[in-house]
Order: sequence, then structure tokens, then C-alpha cells
Amino acid sequence: MNDVRVAAIASLTPLEELDSSPFLVDTRGQHAVCARWAVERGYVLARQLLFYGVRPDHDELWADVESGEVDLFVAANEGVLARALTSVPAFRAECARRGVRVETADAPAPAYDSAAKAAVHRRLSMPTAGYDGT
Repeated sequence: MNDVRVAAIASLTPLEELDSSPFLVDTRGQHAVCARWAVERGYVLARQLLFYGVRPDHDELWADVESGEVDLFVAANEGVLARALTSVPAFRAECARRGVRVETADAPAPAYDSAAKAAVHRRLSMPTAGYDGT
């Protein structure tokens, strides 16, 4: 039996939105939800994709599908897809046209208290002290 190979889509979201949408900022958390979803179904997580506002027909989105390395896309929820892609309906239509499934894990976003938000912020922010731009 061939394993179903999954590409997990996470969305980039500006750090300024951490207070209002912590899960959309937490790309590591989004990928973790997708990885659990894949494991629960006996699928293989083949790729972790990270996008913000990518066109549904963008070559990079489809490269692993065309090479036979990905059979299915999954995102943590519809909100992640909406941030990752310029058009979720167009992406779903392109998936249907290419015969590729797209799913959402639909798991509730984890609770983010101030400590969890601070941890996400530390992971995503780069130090600027001493940075000279070279």
C-alpha cells in the first residue's frame, strides 16, 4: 500500500497581529496541528509549506504535486488557507482540476495566554542589536 503524502500549508501573518490572531502568527503551531492530523490518518507528512497571499496557480505550490511527492494538501483551518492563498475557492478549484485533495484539520486553535504569545514572539522576532544590514 502506498502512503498518502501530505503537504501542510501554514500561513505567514505579521507579528503585529499576535494579540488578535495568535494562531495565525504561530506557524510552528499550525504545522503541528497538520502533522497530528496526518499521523492520525496514517499519512506521511512530506512537506511543510509556508505562504502568505500566494496565487493558487503559483508554480512553487504545485512543484511537489507535479513531481509526485505530494498527494494531498492540509491546512490547520480555513483561516490559515485564507491567509496563505489569494483565493481559497480558486485553490480548491485548481486542486479539483489536478485531482489533488485539500483538507483542513479543523482543530480548534490552542489557547494562547500571555506567556504563549511571548514564546511565539521570541521564536519569530529577530534580534536587531548589532545588526549592520550586511
